[in-house]
Amino acid sequence: MNQIKKRDLAESVVARLIISTISALIVAVNLNSFVQAGDLFPGGFTGLTRLIMRCAWEFAGVELPFGPINIAINALPALFCLKYVGKRFTLWSCFVIVLTSIFTDLVPSFPITEDPLLVAVFGGLINGVSIGICLYVRITSGGTDFIAIPLMERWNVSTWNYILAGNVVMLLIAGALFGWESALYSIIFQFASTQVVRVMDPDSTQVTVLIVTGRESAGGVCAQIQELHHTATLVEGVGLYNGERCVLIYTVVYVGEVRKMTRMVHQADPKAFINVLCTERLAGNFYRRPRD
Repeated sequence: MNQIKKRDLAESVVARLIISTISALIVAVNLNSFVQAGDLFPGGFTGLTRLIMRCAWEFAGVELPFGPINIAINALPALFCLKYVGKRFTLWSCFVIVLTSIFTDLVPSFPITEDPLLVAVFGGLINGVSIGICLYVRITSGGTDFIAIPLMERWNVSTWNYILAGNVVMLLIAGALFGWESALYSIIFQFASTQVVRVMDPDSTQVTVLIVTGRESAGGVCAQIQELHHTATLVEGVGLYNGERCVLIYTVVYVGEVRKMTRMVHQADPKAFINVLCTERLAGNFYRRPRD
């Protein structure tokens, strides 16, 4: 058992190392190609870093490096996340931030297209992919996530509207200083990025799962559900097709867990009937997977 746990831990570390490096490189290339070509201001601390760099160049004639500014801005939120989320999650996310900062200063600038709409759309899509692959291994690229995740997971406080408001203020400042065209295209960039992240984030959506199984196999099915640390409600009934006694098990899981749960349930009862429904809103206790 200890050997299995050590192997799983090693595989997890290798996967996170590879994916975080790829994500950081994608972000750096995106910043030095699409974002720079379109003179865009991405959301969050990356956009704030670019705004500071642009102000220093325009008003003081000083060309500031991306890395030190980005790391400095992320430092205080990282400490907040370290205290309230966990050491492993925060350190891996800081690793992504440092790699992104280094790669951004090292990767040469190479504009791919000068069309502002193509820059905004494809730049946003690429940015969303880089964030999404980080979320796949349960780390983040830092920035405002360091604030949003602790508040959401520990106190169930949704901060996304406040973050959106902060991005709007930043874009208003950028638009007033450097022109509204870049600010408006930056909104398209952020919208495209957000849509990709929503699709790729395994914890972004919960779904309702209804499982119909026999009375004899109900215990095994419930045991499989508890393996995912979720609970369920069991309702006894009668199948109208054959008139046999059956059990309806009701549970709510992350959308990213549906495939695994389906496989586990069918191991306990190959004939189980599973129906997955969209969950629009959830109130009450729901198990949130720890990021650490």
